[in-house]
Parts: sequence; structure tokens; C-alpha cells
Amino acid sequence: MAEATQTTKLTHWPRTAKGSGKKACTVEGCKRPYRAKSYCFFHFKKWRQGELPHSRYRVCSKPECRTKVLKGGLCEKHYAETYKKDAAA
Repeated sequence: MAEATQTTKLTHWPRTAKGSGKKACTVEGCKRPYRAKSYCFFHFKKWRQGELPHSRYRVCSKPECRTKVLKGGLCEKHYAETYKKDAAA
């Protein structure tokens, strides 16, 4: 009779820290270990989504707007508000 072998299948990548847990996240007050771009896994995700001050892409120059730049330092919405009115006149 053959023995049944039991194997576990990994369903996702484990969140392991680079730098063997010695480096900490650079966000003030965060003590999680460094993962990438000097952030822990939580703040790295926030960085990718553009929710941190140093986002991964250029953001609109209008105050409080964190949307990706389309043209001329403005997002699609603010670019249309600024330049489309002038073209219609």
C-alpha cells in the first residue's frame, strides 16, 4: 500500500521583509520592517496607490488633488476646466 504524502500549496506570496527585519519603515511612527522603497508592506501599498506625499507618479498641481498628471502639470479634470473653456470661446 502506498503512503499518502501531504503537501501544502502556497496560495499567495508571504509578506517577508527585506533587510532581515533590521531596517524599519521610514514613515514617522511606523516600526514595521522595511519591504520596498524604504516602506513597510502597508505604506508601500499606500505609496503605489498615490496616497503618500511622495507618490510614484507626478500628481496634479491643484491643491488637494492627488490625481495623476495628464498634461501641463494638471490632471484630466483640471486641464479640461482650464483649457477647454478657452478653446470654446
